[in-house]
Amino acid sequence: MFGGGDNRRMSTDNEQLHSNSRALVVSVPSANNSAGQSSPVPGDGMQNGMDQQAESIVNKSKKLQDDLQELGHKIKHHEDNVNFLKSQKNKLDTSILDFQVAIGKHHTASSSKEENDDSAYLESKEETIQHILKYKKSAAALLCKMTSEAQASDHFLIKDVVGIVATLGKVDDANLSRLLSKYLGLETMLAVVCKSYEGFKSLESYSRDGSIDKGLGIHAFAASVGTPLDGPFTAICLEKLRPYDGELVAGDPQRRLNLIKPRLTNGETPPGFVGYAVNMILIDNDNLYSLSASGHSLRETLLYKLFSHLQVYKSREDMLNAEPLIPDGAISLDGGLIRGPGVCSLGHNQEDVDVRFSCISKKLNLSVSYYEIENQLKETKWKKDRASEDLEREQQLLDHVRFRYETKKREFVRFLAESSSFATQYQAARASTPR
Repeated sequence: MFGGGDNRRMSTDNEQLHSNSRALVVSVPSANNSAGQSSPVPGDGMQNGMDQQAESIVNKSKKLQDDLQELGHKIKHHEDNVNFLKSQKNKLDTSILDFQVAIGKHHTASSSKEENDDSAYLESKEETIQHILKYKKSAAALLCKMTSEAQASDHFLIKDVVGIVATLGKVDDANLSRLLSKYLGLETMLAVVCKSYEGFKSLESYSRDGSIDKGLGIHAFAASVGTPLDGPFTAICLEKLRPYDGELVAGDPQRRLNLIKPRLTNGETPPGFVGYAVNMILIDNDNLYSLSASGHSLRETLLYKLFSHLQVYKSREDMLNAEPLIPDGAISLDGGLIRGPGVCSLGHNQEDVDVRFSCISKKLNLSVSYYEIENQLKETKWKKDRASEDLEREQQLLDHVRFRYETKKREFVRFLAESSSFATQYQAARASTPR
């Protein structure tokens, strides 16, 4: 693009073109000057023809100069845009680096507290299991009891069971655990998760008349420990779930889903948007990778099925303001809930679900702060991508206008060269014509 030297060169070009065009600035007689003549002068016909040609040349010269001036203004306009976008892109690069450093510090701090966090998580997970065991006649409680026995790993029912929903994830703070567990409800939090359809079917068998065969599956185990199952229970088969089919966040050790964030008409994310619930659940390393027969992880199957595109906002006010951008529901950290388009939970808060996801920290700010930085990083990267696209488009426009300017300049120079001989002849003819 043009730097300071290029601008001076363009200015010099214009001065030279203007100087060269002075040869074409000739005096063309007007109708008033010839009106007082009583008789034609020999050679008037030829002179009139030269006058008309001279006028045409002068008009074309002015048109070419005007075109060059207009193109020069366009070049300056696109140069200013390119300079602005380059400056903006550099600032965004700096911001991205700052956010990456902040996230790196967060991970470093987390690593330094790994033993304490693991201990807190194990304690919290044990608390979750104890809450499950309170529901003595549930399938979840029976399976938890089965896995606690020494011979459990050999039991055919356990081999295919991944776990109970409540035990398969953890979160960074107690409030988020409470809200997400409440959103799913007790029945889902106690759901049994199996890898394959065969394992899913082994949980329960039926007689020919369609009644449950209590001598097989989990009902047989329940009878053997003297605790028959009370009521229905939910079982989830990973093999039968339709997995998330998009991209994952590159380089993310938690293999989060690369979901497109909601955006306002100006391209910004709504105020108070924290993230997607499916990405706020932390998964143990054992479940991060291929669990289903199709090769998908727990996040891509179970969590995506449970939460889909559920959005999380800081406040109920933020959530309600963003309602047009919420197609699959949202929760707010102060207890708001949108189930879907046109469906909101109102009134006093219902009773909390006591079976919750395990949490590794009691501090709300840790989770919100981390996800805010992560979202700001994604937002800044998005802005940088848009700025890069705008810069590329603006550079193409600048190159195109430059090309047009150079083409028009060559046309003008050629026109000056072709018209210079006529200008000389015309001035001579004017000098020899009687006044």
